[in-house]
Amino acid sequence: MYNPSSNKAGEFISHEEIMETLAYAEANKNNEELIDKIIGKAKLKKGLNHREASVLLACEIPEKTAEIYELARQIKEDFYGNRIVMFAPLYLSNYCVNGCVYCPYHLKNKHIARKKLTQEEIRREVIALQDMGHKRLALETGEDPVNNPIEYVLESIKTIYGIKHKNGEIRRVNVNIAATTVENYRKLKDAGIGTYILFQETYHKESYEKLHPTGPKHDYCYHTEAMDRAMEGGIDDVGIGVLFGLELYRYEFAGLLMHAEHLEAVHGVGPHTISVPRIKKADDIDPSQFDNGIDDDIFEKIVACIRVAVPYTGMIISTRESKSCRERVLKLGVSQISGGSKTSVGGYAEEEPEEENSSQFDVSDNRTLDQVVHWLMDQGFIPSFCTACYREGRTGDRFMSLCKSGQIQNCCHPNALMTLKEYLEDYAAPDTREIGGKLIMKEIRNIPREKVREIVLKNLEEIEQGKRDFRF
Repeated sequence: MYNPSSNKAGEFISHEEIMETLAYAEANKNNEELIDKIIGKAKLKKGLNHREASVLLACEIPEKTAEIYELARQIKEDFYGNRIVMFAPLYLSNYCVNGCVYCPYHLKNKHIARKKLTQEEIRREVIALQDMGHKRLALETGEDPVNNPIEYVLESIKTIYGIKHKNGEIRRVNVNIAATTVENYRKLKDAGIGTYILFQETYHKESYEKLHPTGPKHDYCYHTEAMDRAMEGGIDDVGIGVLFGLELYRYEFAGLLMHAEHLEAVHGVGPHTISVPRIKKADDIDPSQFDNGIDDDIFEKIVACIRVAVPYTGMIISTRESKSCRERVLKLGVSQISGGSKTSVGGYAEEEPEEENSSQFDVSDNRTLDQVVHWLMDQGFIPSFCTACYREGRTGDRFMSLCKSGQIQNCCHPNALMTLKEYLEDYAAPDTREIGGKLIMKEIRNIPREKVREIVLKNLEEIEQGKRDFRF
């Protein structure tokens, strides 16, 4: 039954094991001795298993919850410092053959505007994103073998990497497309993608099949085993996540961590990122039809418990969430956020007409990238546009070994400062440039190695003179 080393979805995500875990967590939610023991283990920063973390999530003792939050803050600081990586989604097409009941792209939705970007339209979108300051994109597309074949995705990646506009360039393309074959994952690897991202939506098999009544996505096992095929295809970095609100959150939380344990057990490296989206209103979709929505307090606790359970993993929160919600979770574990996002097919180069709505969901944080960057710096965070690890080959187990040892900060901190300097020189509003300049000079003092500080100071001067793309 439950076997994290199995290659079968029904064994590494075991319904029986999850139900036993939830019962165990419920029975021990006020067991102070056990909770202290688990927190003590978490303080070693080696992670927790799904059952231990589920006890912390269920914990009802306010003082212990506060201790979990404080530990999450410390772990976030120790592994990722005060850096927040910036990215934007780019929707290529919303043609889809699936019947997912929570997504407006479902096949039966006849009133959403169906669109597919041409390569020239992609070029215009990418230039608009570059002119905002973005260096990292996440490609999104519906599943449609006729309109969105793998060849279209590969051609689009080549187009994106080939666009150099003024000082702008996209240095990392992550890809969020439907589960596919080992052969196609090899093609994505050869195209130079960063992370392959695929949300499970829900780990509850029975609910999954009801939520995906038609189309290839109906196959729970094929979908759940996608990350194993991606890694077999040579992709080092994979990103997992669930859509909170479809099923009971404690069930999803346990399943998510079991998936991470499986990847670690089989491939020697856990997920590069974990995403925590919540279901949102969209065309033809009313979130109130789902009974499992979670409020901001529970959401905050989920983020904190994920952080202490998998300290090495990047955590992503998108513009699905409001400014206030994002502010709450940034210190507790989130290390990547989007800014200035559009969830429609097109919309960066030109505003999409309201009658041609092609959005996947409503955006809650509508601020520009510059406003988000300014806001992060006001709170003491360093907005990072760094893509160095991917381009230097620090991926997969190489990245994780550096991250788990804490050594990654010797690269990440200076790289964040140098890419922020690029942003300030090329794209920032005057007040953003002013606060950013002060932040950089302050943070340089936090670089432990004197030689590295000297190199960074020299590179910052050269960035002011027009040179770009320095990295450790």
